[in-house]
Amino acid sequence: MNDDLLKRLFDGEPRAVARAISKVEDSSADAPELMKAIFPKTGNALVIGITGSPGAGKSTLVDKLALHYREQGEKIGIVAVDPSSPFSGGAILGDRIRMQTLGLDKNVFIRSMATRGNLGGLARATVDAVSILDAAGYEKVIVETVGVGQDEVEIVKTADVSVVVLVPGMGDDIQAIKAGIMEIGDVFVINKADREGVIRTEKELEALLSLAHRQDMWHPPIVRTVATESKGIEDLSEAIKAYSEFQTKGEDGLKRRKAIAQWRLTELLRERLLADLLAKNGSQEALERLAEEIAEKKRDPYSAVEEIIGKK
Repeated sequence: MNDDLLKRLFDGEPRAVARAISKVEDSSADAPELMKAIFPKTGNALVIGITGSPGAGKSTLVDKLALHYREQGEKIGIVAVDPSSPFSGGAILGDRIRMQTLGLDKNVFIRSMATRGNLGGLARATVDAVSILDAAGYEKVIVETVGVGQDEVEIVKTADVSVVVLVPGMGDDIQAIKAGIMEIGDVFVINKADREGVIRTEKELEALLSLAHRQDMWHPPIVRTVATESKGIEDLSEAIKAYSEFQTKGEDGLKRRKAIAQWRLTELLRERLLADLLAKNGSQEALERLAEEIAEKKRDPYSAVEEIIGKK
């Protein structure tokens, strides 16, 4: 483990932060040791998850929210999770283009990351990237996830506060909420609130929220914003702060952290066990052979899995 890298990371040096994130993203051999050393320094940042449908204006909202926090003198880390192609593995990674103003600020760190086929919209590496930014002294870490609907529930497993962004006049948004985003929203934002249909969207949302019963008894606020004009950003930051303070008062904050820890442990176990299994002699060749047999309908996937596991 490189002690110099750790020292520079804890001092908040952006190049050291970038290198550490690259290590976990590339699954370097020393990445586990790096994360072990970082763990004791985590737990100070407020992690804000921003999620919602494509075209809802998440990037602009993140941009303005980060600027608001910067005006208060805080260091901001932004992790923008982009969809990756299931075929090439490549990602668009266009958020840096949309956040050019912030990119010039030395107290703002922006990192675009690919989902790498993770259906939840958050690769395990993204969770580690948040921990690295936390350890490097960033007071607010904003995670912007790809807008894909129901699968975005993964964001709740890493964020202290989950913000769901909607826009008026898009019936799909309310459908997406019904499908599962409903349960993860701690704060709901109706962005582009200068559009027609904002009252109807707000009423539909209020009706749905009245049917939802949260265990922690929190009533998620609905905030109207026009991100392009910086309207409602202060109200949003107050709503985020209110939920953060609400969490620290009761036992639910601990329950949430325990759930996150359990999820991270399960993800790491799954990753390690799969890597160990495929590293065994002949497993990779067997995988390719069995995949060909399944493709040709000579074999079913279930018996193929039993054969691979039997190779242990």
